[in-house]
Amino acid sequence: MDSPPQGYRRNVGICLINPSKKIFSASRLDIPSAWQMPQGGVDEGEDPRSAAIRELREETGVSSAEVIAEVPYWLTYDFPPEVREKLKHQWGSDWKGQAQKWFLLKFTGKDEEINLLGDGTEKAEFGEWSWMSPEQIVELAVDFKKPVYKEVMTAFAPHLQ
Repeated sequence: MDSPPQGYRRNVGICLINPSKKIFSASRLDIPSAWQMPQGGVDEGEDPRSAAIRELREETGVSSAEVIAEVPYWLTYDFPPEVREKLKHQWGSDWKGQAQKWFLLKFTGKDEEINLLGDGTEKAEFGEWSWMSPEQIVELAVDFKKPVYKEVMTAFAPHLQ
């Protein structure tokens, strides 16, 4: 598998769609005005697909989902200086930004399965959640993630019709 660019944290992004082709998004507890799709780091020795399934379960409690597509290359975004500084202390590493492998998953469960406390293995990250259109996903993302979100929506567009 191709490697992410040097200096970027390996990460996965999850675009979870319901039967109506709406996309799951949640508001961050630390920045309530910022909505995002689930994402998270890839552990040492873990393949990105497994990481995506794990991160979805950890952040949303969802295990009723199946992978239906993948962006076949890494997408990157740079952290703004203040975010980079905060994360340097939190992670103990100084990353320029994140390199993400994106996966499209079809939600096969019921909305009641979604639990923003996740599976209890990690600290909660989200306050509210909603099913959104691709346009809303991009519009409500923090500015530094918008270019990646636009590219993800374009890559998965055939599945979102």
